[in-house]
Amino acid sequence: MKSPKRLWQLFTTFFRIGAFTFGGGYAMIPLIQRETVEKHGWISDDDILEILAIAESTPGPIAINSATFVGFRVGGVLGSACATLGVVLPSFIIISLIAVLLRDFSDLKPVRYAFFGIRAGVLALLLKALWTMFKKCPKKVVSYAIVACAFVLSAIIDLNVLIIIAASAVVGLTASLISERRKDK
Repeated sequence: MKSPKRLWQLFTTFFRIGAFTFGGGYAMIPLIQRETVEKHGWISDDDILEILAIAESTPGPIAINSATFVGFRVGGVLGSACATLGVVLPSFIIISLIAVLLRDFSDLKPVRYAFFGIRAGVLALLLKALWTMFKKCPKKVVSYAIVACAFVLSAIIDLNVLIIIAASAVVGLTASLISERRKDK
């Protein structure tokens, strides 16, 4: 069993990530990377890419899936429970408070302006996460083709994201197998 101190660290780290990130899981990616890789050294940059790929392709929000995977790597089953609870609890508390208060204040201009600013900040966080992942991804023609096709299929054709993820995985796996066979010859 992992130490209670490590479990508490997992909980508080992911509680902070959940509490101070607006915009959902993608906006949390830079914070998750900074906290788990740079600050605590629990996992590596390569691990974070693998965790994000798995978290993106499994059902559920990416932030919760990422917290669960990191928690499991660091503290086993209890670690995953602590990290998951930590990342979910702030949203639960905030949404409960907002539900009570927003009914009365949603028509106020300052509230509307605040949400406008929050959306702009979230966009910046998403772009930073995209840039970080781009720098870590393999720079191959197949990778660029997968990105371009996935973008066209999701943004323009509006194909189901699950189909795009599955197809991207199949194409990536096939390209990797073909590349490995060519190396062996």
